[in-house]
Amino acid sequence: MPELPEVEVTRRGLAPQLAGRVIAGVAVREPRLRWPISTEVRSLAGRTVRAVHRRGKYLLVDCGDGHLILHLGMSGSLRVLPTDTPAGKHDHFDLLLGDRLLRLRDPRRFGAVLWTARDTREHPLLAHLGVEPLTRALDGARLHALTRGRRTPIKLLLMDGRLIVGVGNIYASESLFGAGVDPRMKAHRLSLEKARLLAASIKRTLRKAIRAGGSSLRDFVGADGNPGYFQQRYWVYDRAGLPCRRCGTPIRRIVQGQRSTFFCPRCQRQATSPSPSASSRRAGARTSTRRRAARRSRARASPR
Repeated sequence: MPELPEVEVTRRGLAPQLAGRVIAGVAVREPRLRWPISTEVRSLAGRTVRAVHRRGKYLLVDCGDGHLILHLGMSGSLRVLPTDTPAGKHDHFDLLLGDRLLRLRDPRRFGAVLWTARDTREHPLLAHLGVEPLTRALDGARLHALTRGRRTPIKLLLMDGRLIVGVGNIYASESLFGAGVDPRMKAHRLSLEKARLLAASIKRTLRKAIRAGGSSLRDFVGADGNPGYFQQRYWVYDRAGLPCRRCGTPIRRIVQGQRSTFFCPRCQRQATSPSPSASSRRAGARTSTRRRAARRSRARASPR
C-alpha cells in the first residue's frame, strides 16, 4: 500500500502540472472504487485547480469552492499524461485538463475519488487524523506524550493514523531500527530520550524515502511514471534471515496486527530491568551484611 512518502512524491509530481489549469471534463470508466464516484465529481468542468495538498495518505486537489479528495488505495497510482493516451484495463478515472489529463490507475479498486465543498478538516475521512510526522507538531515531547498510558506495542502505535498519520508498515519498521527501539516494546515504556531519537528517526526515514521516490514493491509509480527505489536501501524491512547491515545479526520477522514486522534482535534489543523480586533479594542481602558488620563492630567495642 502506498504510504506517506509515495503519496508525497505523487503530490510533488502533480502540483506543478495541475496548478492553474482549468478542468475541461471528467471521464469515469469504473465508478465502483472503495466508494462510488459521486455526481459532484462528474460535474467538475469549469473549475480551476489552485493547488494540490496532502493530508496523511490523502491528496487534496483545491478547486476553489471545494476539494477533490484522492486516495491511492492499495495499488493505485496517479499520472499526468497526454490527452490522447489510450486507457488500459485498470485506468478508472480521468480528469481532463486541456492538453493533458490526470489518470487514476487502480488494479485492486481500493482507491477513492471524492468531492467535498466544506472544510476538509471536517470531512469524516480527515477529521480524526493525527499528527503530521514531517511537521514541527511531532517532536520527542509530543511522541512521548502520545505513548503515555498505552500498552500497545510501539510499532502498532506508530501505524495508528488517529495518533500519527501516514507512517505505515514499511517506514515504522525502518524508523524503529534507526532509533534502536524494539518494535515489541509496550508504548508506555518509551522513555523521553528514546522518544526524541524515534521522532527524529521517523522524520529522517520519511525524508530519505521521499528523496528516493518512495518504495515500489509492486504497482507504485510516481506522477512521471517512474518507480521509487527506496526499497534498495532498507535496513530491516523484507530482509528476514539476511544479516543486519550494521551488526551482522540475522534480521527477524514477526507478525503484529496482521502485518509483518522486521527488526534486528541485537541493534534493537529491549532494555531489561531486574525483576522486583531480584531487586528485593539484593537489597535484603545488602541490609543483612550491614547489620552483621554493625553487630561485629559493637561486639569489639563492648567491655569484657
